[in-house]
Amino acid sequence: MMHTEKIVSLDRVELQPYRTLRWDFEHRRQGIFVAEGEKVVRRLLHSRLTVVSLLLPEKWAKIYEPLLTQRPETPRVFIAEKKLLERLTGFSMYQGIHAIGRIPPPRSVGELLASAPRPWLLAAVDGLSNAENVGGLVRNCAAFGVQALIVGETSSSPWLRRAVRSSMGTVFDLPVIEAGNLAVALRGLRQRGVRCVAAHPRDQLARLSQARLADDCCLVFGSEAAGISEPVLAACDEAVAIPMPTTVDSLNVGSAAAVFLYEAARQRGRA
Repeated sequence: MMHTEKIVSLDRVELQPYRTLRWDFEHRRQGIFVAEGEKVVRRLLHSRLTVVSLLLPEKWAKIYEPLLTQRPETPRVFIAEKKLLERLTGFSMYQGIHAIGRIPPPRSVGELLASAPRPWLLAAVDGLSNAENVGGLVRNCAAFGVQALIVGETSSSPWLRRAVRSSMGTVFDLPVIEAGNLAVALRGLRQRGVRCVAAHPRDQLARLSQARLADDCCLVFGSEAAGISEPVLAACDEAVAIPMPTTVDSLNVGSAAAVFLYEAARQRGRA
């Protein structure tokens, strides 16, 4: 049975994560993340992740009731007027729907590959600090069948609030491995026979269409500004570029990832 609690103030201790929407470091310390918006929260309720609580207008609690009653845990459901919820963001909110979930336990590369069907398709990010870009890349990974995303030590976490929102909740079903040292992680993949291919526009050694992506592989993406760092690049088997006119330096990482992942899907007969 779903239990709701009507609130008239945001000062309660249980609402602290909602009051600190911009305190990503504190949320990570607590092992939680924030989900915002109707589609993202709905995907969270459909997922296997633990849902801690929801904070939303009463009408949305009634809409979500069938999903909430099917959950294995019993999330706390806080009901508030929309005007009170708007204090969280400081501007008018169309829906005013928030939820808190628990970040899943970390998984190792070996554990994940042991249960993943082959050929493996992995992605990795290096130096990607913009949370929205990380979330967009997660969404691309979900769209093209990536089995896990390896996040380097210099990248933003996919569990940051803006990343979760930009992923449209697809991060809930994509295994994420946060590597302490991405270069070491890639070398470990190569020892397992996984081909590591860097998306690196400054190294026009090979065109994307020439890369072998039908077998086990990991596609590595960097930031738009700095690209892929030298240690990570050195840990890859090859650097591959998308052919473009000289008047264009590079694509946004989300656009580049979509092109690379589509080519991988095409070579595997899935596109």
